[in-house]
Amino acid sequence: MAHFDEILDLEERAPDTFRSRPIPSELPKTFGGQVAGQALMAAARTVDAAFRVHSVHAYFLRPGRVLDPTDFTVDRIRDGGSFGTRRVTGTQGGEAIFTMMASFHRGDDGFSHQAVMPDVPGPEELAGGADPVGLAEWAGWDRRWVPRDAADGDPTRQRLWIRHRERLSDAPVVHACALTYLTDMDLLDSALLPHPHRNLQGASLDHTLWFVRDFRADEWLLHDQESPSSESGRALVTGRLFDTEGRLVAIAAQEGLLRFARTESGR
Repeated sequence: MAHFDEILDLEERAPDTFRSRPIPSELPKTFGGQVAGQALMAAARTVDAAFRVHSVHAYFLRPGRVLDPTDFTVDRIRDGGSFGTRRVTGTQGGEAIFTMMASFHRGDDGFSHQAVMPDVPGPEELAGGADPVGLAEWAGWDRRWVPRDAADGDPTRQRLWIRHRERLSDAPVVHACALTYLTDMDLLDSALLPHPHRNLQGASLDHTLWFVRDFRADEWLLHDQESPSSESGRALVTGRLFDTEGRLVAIAAQEGLLRFARTESGR
C-alpha cells in the first residue's frame, strides 16, 4: 500500500492544477480523508511558505473512483498581508467530486487560552497491535482506543490516541494534511455508539478543521470525539485533538450521511 508521502505526491499538470495518481485501496470508493488531504496539499503549494493553514471547510460531492486519477484545480481567491484564501476543486472524468475552502494565516500576537485535555490513560498504557478495522491502507497509523467509561455520561463519546507509525517530513503542511486525513477515519463512528446495529448507508458529507497550535502527526495525538446530534439520516460529530503535553492542537467537525439502507424499490 502507498506510504503517506506518496499520497501527497501530486504532479503539477499546469499552473495551479495538480493530479494525484490512483492510490491502491481496499475500499470500494476513494477514502474521503485522502482526497481532503491531497486538496489541502494542492492549495498549500500555491501559498507562500510563511503562511500556515488555519482552517479548512470541505464538501464531499460524489464518490471517488479508486482506479482513476484525481485532478485538483486551485483558485487563488485572496492574497493579503496576514491571510490567504484558496478554493480547491477535485474532479474525476470532468465531474467535481470534492470542493474545499482553505484559509492560511501568517500569524499574529494575541491572547492565548484553550480547553483542558481529558484525563485519560496515555497511549503507552493501552494495547497496541493490529488495527480492528483491518484496512491495509491504514496500517501506517497506530490507533489505541481509550476504554469507554459509562460514568462519563455521554453515550456518543469515544477517545483514541493516534499517530503515524513512520516519521513524516518536517514540513508543517505535511502534518496538517495528515491530520486532515486521519480525522476522516473514525469520526462518524461516534454517532453509531448509542444505536443498535442496522444496515446503514454512510458517507462523509462535509468536513471542517481548525488548526490552532503546531503539532506532529507522527507523534501521539488524543482524538476526543462526540456526536451531539443525529437526525433525518444525517449525523453531526466533533473532535478535539490534543498532544501528549495537553495542548489543544486542532478541532474537527463533520456531518455525515447515516441513513437506513434503501430497498431495491428505492423506498
